[in-house]
Amino acid sequence: MAKNKSYHWQILKRSVLAGWLALLGCAATAGELQPFWMSAPPGSTNALDTHTALRGTFELKEAGAVEVRVLGSSWFNLWVDGDYLADGPARFPRSHPQSDTLRIKLSAGKHVLAAQVHYEGVDTRIMPQVPPFFACDASQGGQPVEITWRIQLLLGYRSTTRRRSPILGWMEWCDTRAISAQWRAKEFDDSKWLPVIPVDVGIGAITPLTTASVASRPLPVKPIANGPLARYYGPDTDDPPVAFFLADQECRRVKVQGEWRRYDLGKERIARPRFVLDLPAGAVVEFGSSEELLHGRVSPWAAFSGSPTCFVDHFIARGGEQEFFPMHALGARYFEIHVYAPAGKIRFVREEFVERAYYGVPVGEFHCGDARLEKIWRTGLETSRSSSEDAMVDSRRERGQWTGDLFVAQRILATAYSDLRLARRGIVQAAECAQTNGLVAALCPGTPDYISGYAALWPGAVLHYWELTGDRSLLEEMFPSAAKNFDALASRLGPDGVTNGLAWNFVDWGYIPNDGDVEVVFNLQFLEAARNMERWGQALGRDTTRYREVEEQQTAAMRRYFDRELAAGGLVWERIGYQRTVFGLRLGIITGTNVPPAISAIKKYIQNCFPGNPAAEQLADPWVEGKMFTPYFANFALGELAERGEMDFVLEQYRQCWGWVLDQGLTTWPEVFDLRWSHCHQWSGSPTWVLSRYVLGLHPRFDLGTNHFDCRVVPGKLKHASGKIPLPSGSVVAVSWVRHANGLLAFTVDAPEKIWLHLNPATPPVEIQGRRTMELAP
Repeated sequence: MAKNKSYHWQILKRSVLAGWLALLGCAATAGELQPFWMSAPPGSTNALDTHTALRGTFELKEAGAVEVRVLGSSWFNLWVDGDYLADGPARFPRSHPQSDTLRIKLSAGKHVLAAQVHYEGVDTRIMPQVPPFFACDASQGGQPVEITWRIQLLLGYRSTTRRRSPILGWMEWCDTRAISAQWRAKEFDDSKWLPVIPVDVGIGAITPLTTASVASRPLPVKPIANGPLARYYGPDTDDPPVAFFLADQECRRVKVQGEWRRYDLGKERIARPRFVLDLPAGAVVEFGSSEELLHGRVSPWAAFSGSPTCFVDHFIARGGEQEFFPMHALGARYFEIHVYAPAGKIRFVREEFVERAYYGVPVGEFHCGDARLEKIWRTGLETSRSSSEDAMVDSRRERGQWTGDLFVAQRILATAYSDLRLARRGIVQAAECAQTNGLVAALCPGTPDYISGYAALWPGAVLHYWELTGDRSLLEEMFPSAAKNFDALASRLGPDGVTNGLAWNFVDWGYIPNDGDVEVVFNLQFLEAARNMERWGQALGRDTTRYREVEEQQTAAMRRYFDRELAAGGLVWERIGYQRTVFGLRLGIITGTNVPPAISAIKKYIQNCFPGNPAAEQLADPWVEGKMFTPYFANFALGELAERGEMDFVLEQYRQCWGWVLDQGLTTWPEVFDLRWSHCHQWSGSPTWVLSRYVLGLHPRFDLGTNHFDCRVVPGKLKHASGKIPLPSGSVVAVSWVRHANGLLAFTVDAPEKIWLHLNPATPPVEIQGRRTMELAP
């Protein structure tokens, strides 16, 4: 116990020096939400990785609905009267904080809002470093509720033991004996806690969150394996993930020290355990998580993170029946719990996980009679669901909001959900986090990064959001940022195109750039940006002369490139390359008699890559350059082939390549066709949106009016298909078709509200409400 007392004293000294002495705040006001701030005395050190408890006590004169607004600079959990309520924050740049609004029903009398705030004090992929604050108020019937806030350090938490990774926060290491089990309860006496003090937090005005709240859904599970446990590598403070992985789970040569259990959540999820255990005081409880089982067990690391990683949390039990509920959710499919306690003194009372996910049960559907394709469609959707929280995130490794992933996400989500506000918020944050020259962010708001190609694709993503939702306000809101972004893209424009050096020029994993100082794929993407800016400006009635002139100049430059390569003869398409050929077709630069050989070259390239060709090289790491077929670039390549009537080839690639992933036992899509990478990356889900759009045949064009669709079915050799497409209103349109012997399709639509189908640009749209069948030529 002497060691524990010394440890607690060191924590107390460091916390006091860190200055977590007071919390600012005031009673809720009818308007602006006031931040709570923990101020630091002059000369104090940085309070990295510290945990603070807050209690807000209030009285209600009558029972009824209460609105709670909440925000924090760093991760927090929130309870009301001891019942878990929410976590957060929804990520934000310093200039544009957004508070969540929670609606709860409470009885008359005394109530307590209790929050635990984990100040990480470092930049992460999720959030930029913001000085520690928490903001929370409440109102009832539009009137503010007076709340008395008090604060106390949670001394049981050990600081800066180990970061998850260089781009994420800290593991949790807590001796719960130093923390009262009742601190969140109404009856707890907080009279000795410190009062709150108002301080300027140095962030922008707090506005309401523009999306719904992220849901916390319980996942009751049963262990898939269990057994005896003993430490083999130690002490566990030296290297927690190594000690966790090397723990002896058989105990054939060493004495049993505890018990382990392993869990499979069915797919990769952003989740955390919530267990109730009955243990002796001083027992150690560790949770570890991973995307896959290595050597049959959880390996708590993530590859390609730039330095050692640690997906382990460590707790010391206070004794008796106790809930163990880590603050942070982690991306994982597999979890293990290791409990170190004497034999016969470990009792599992409740085993549960809590999933953090924005999206729930989908309303969209897809059926075609091919079980493999139907499973591939569902897996893409499940991958996107698993990647949804306060933003559409890319992987367990980062949890970052990358715009390249976001552009794919909104296509996938629109096949199954009416609510696309996560995509809208991500589009806006990319603009809010733009470089000083105006280039919109490729990654934000935490550790912003910039990719020239993503910035060039961003205007198209804005316009596509308009097509999917009819939300014209986004065009008005984002046009000034779009103009600055375009200026940044055009800042190195010359007669042959934009020269290199603007930003990181990511095109595709494995991509080999062309010779010279003008990278062709980016320049084709810039051409697409010019066309989209012209369309955008015309929609708003703006002068588009500049965009038209740049478009004409850029079109001529790109045609000169392809003309030179075609005129040189020889192995033309191998020299031009797969990615440049795809974008040359996409932008209409490759035309006429050159189109069929270009399509053939794309198909040949894909067939010669892994996994279509099992003998081909795999993409072992991000530094491999060579002939690679990636799920990300398939959004462009296979989408373009579907558009050009090559559906049978596209479907075969889905069966072969994405089917290969399913055959490996994955239930979400990996980042690339190599299982050493992330196992949950929603940019790999292009089959979902391609199947829904081209096989079912309804392409949203809400930019033309509410509930307008282009109707264009590309069925390949499929004989029938059916599904459901959500409308922004929340309604669902049912679609089905059957192929007749004469080749025509009996196309049936069942619409609960009026929709308009554009069958031909030369004819007026067909208005439908209720059920209607028509004959279509595929």
